[in-house]
This record gives sequence, C-alpha cells and structure tokens, in this order.
Amino acid sequence: MTSQINIQIELAEDKMPESIQWTAPDGGVADWQKAKAILLGLWDGEEKSALRIDLWTSKMMVDEMNDFFYQTLYGMADTYVRATKNGELAKEMKEFAKAFLKKASEATPAE
Repeated sequence: MTSQINIQIELAEDKMPESIQWTAPDGGVADWQKAKAILLGLWDGEEKSALRIDLWTSKMMVDEMNDFFYQTLYGMADTYVRATKNGELAKEMKEFAKAFLKKASEATPAE
C-alpha cells in the first residue's frame, strides 16, 4: 500500500513561490489547500543527514512567520516525545519555543 501527499508550487517570474497548495487524500484532505509557507524535513538514513525544503510566498508576513516557527518548534517537541519518550527534553523544547516567540514578537516592528 502507498499513500501520497501532493505539494504544488506556482512560481513567479523570479522563481520565488507565488502560491503553495497541498493535498493528502488518504489523510482526509482531498481538495487542494492553500498555504503561505512549507517546511519539509527528510532524514537520509544512509548519509545520516537532514534534508530540507523551506519555501514561503511573498504574502507571508513576518508576524505570521514568527507564529509559524513557534508552532513548528512546539509541535516538534510533541513529535520528539512520541518518538523518544524523552519528556524532559520535549518540555525544554516547548519552553524554548515560547521564549523564541516572545523574543521574535518583541523584535518585529509594528506594521
């Protein structure tokens, strides 16, 4: 059995993402969903290295990026504890995520 997650990127003339859409039919997302950013991490077990695809559209505002990174970091802590059972380190990751958002928000000028 296989499952697909589809990601479609529309590029502007300068090759920057104009729009990002995704579907995951087996996960209950049959219709294309819009997104302003994507962070995709893959693990190469043979090379023992992380591979990343990080994309965002020009419509992504700095305060949205701050929230996106906070939620990603916080969610990674949940994934980490499920994978490793190391609740103490996951708790530290969540504390870091909260501190990150506070500092990022303070550093972001009002629009």
